[in-house]
Amino acid sequence: MPTPTPLTVRPGALRTRAAVTALLALALLGTLSPAHATADPLQRDADAVRDSGVTGVFVRVDSPRGVRTARSGVGDLRTGAPVPPGEYIRIGSTTKTYVATVLLQLVGEGRLSLEDSVDRWLPGVVRGSGNDGRRVSVRQLLQHTSGLPDYIADVVPDMSAAGYLKHRSTTYSSRQRVAFAMTHPPVFAPGTRWEYSNTNYILAGMVIEAVTGRSWDREVEARILRPLRLTRTYAPGDDPRLPRPHARNYQQFEAAETGSGSSSASAPGSFTDTTLAYLPFDGDADGSLISTAADTDRFFSALLGGRLLAPAQLAEMRRTVAVPDTPGEAPGSRYGLGLAWTPLSCGDGYWGHSGSGFGFLAWPATTGDGRLAVTVAAHSRPADEKTATRQIDAITALVDHTLCGAEPQPRPRPRGSDGPGDRT
Repeated sequence: MPTPTPLTVRPGALRTRAAVTALLALALLGTLSPAHATADPLQRDADAVRDSGVTGVFVRVDSPRGVRTARSGVGDLRTGAPVPPGEYIRIGSTTKTYVATVLLQLVGEGRLSLEDSVDRWLPGVVRGSGNDGRRVSVRQLLQHTSGLPDYIADVVPDMSAAGYLKHRSTTYSSRQRVAFAMTHPPVFAPGTRWEYSNTNYILAGMVIEAVTGRSWDREVEARILRPLRLTRTYAPGDDPRLPRPHARNYQQFEAAETGSGSSSASAPGSFTDTTLAYLPFDGDADGSLISTAADTDRFFSALLGGRLLAPAQLAEMRRTVAVPDTPGEAPGSRYGLGLAWTPLSCGDGYWGHSGSGFGFLAWPATTGDGRLAVTVAAHSRPADEKTATRQIDAITALVDHTLCGAEPQPRPRPRGSDGPGDRT
């Protein structure tokens, strides 16, 4: 699945100034030293994620054998309290899978086609700087092959900890977000390449509303959350708070470049509490849902198990294109329609969609039949790519060990009509 950048904002890394002192963070992180030996492989792997520099980790595994969980690190650097069980988490771009599922349900109902142009449903919205909604299909939005530029950099005007604190409550409408993107030229001609762009899913949410007359989040609630009884998953709108219980999220920022003698520069290794959402990119169809690891596992198990989509639409979702390799990402990863596929060391692979933002990372992974699901929640993000890669490696190792060790996995099958090797 697409790997988040160190600070999870595309494109480029954020350059930031921390608001929490390094002494406090480093003193508390001293309690996160390598764990005592444990016979539980899941706990050992959770500890390895913590030892990569993550402040707090929660893991849940759902399988026919039952539920397993593991926690490591702390949920609050100030108090040292542990990560709470059953915690609420931000799932960021994992939201995209819910949005894609709704659109594919509408396709199955004959209310739109994946080959419809964006302009058919949103006339004139995708225009400017060479962008043309008449040339971009709904499929290309869901698949990130549209070539449309990402709006994210436009809503982070000050890439610093002070900027996070100053701008986190700013709100933008979906149309405003798309308008930001339309000031930039296309990244490539539609359908010729793959590149992740959050703008695609802002538009997907707008298409849902154009087709149904209701907002994307109301459709997600009616079509997914209520039928599956996912009572702890919801779109918070402009409310930046996480409900309790939750761990606190922390962003590790690079030290700001200031003049000598300035007291505002932060020392490397310090953290800013980013538990409150940064609404400019945490508040729309591209990444706003709040959930729990339990609800996330249930959603992906139901989706891959065929409970949300008819076979034809699920097959479309699972038809993938190659994702360019990036540091920390498993080679050979592929992307379908709001659903990513990642190879496993024991053969075949898993499905999911990572989600991230300031100070958090959600990493769900589910076997192709939906019978085995794991979600990893990490509660801090680093400033530098090297550390980010190390942390992603620890998380993907945990997922690989869990999915390969819990149940035998089939060997890769030949490319077929719904296999991960298919291109659209």
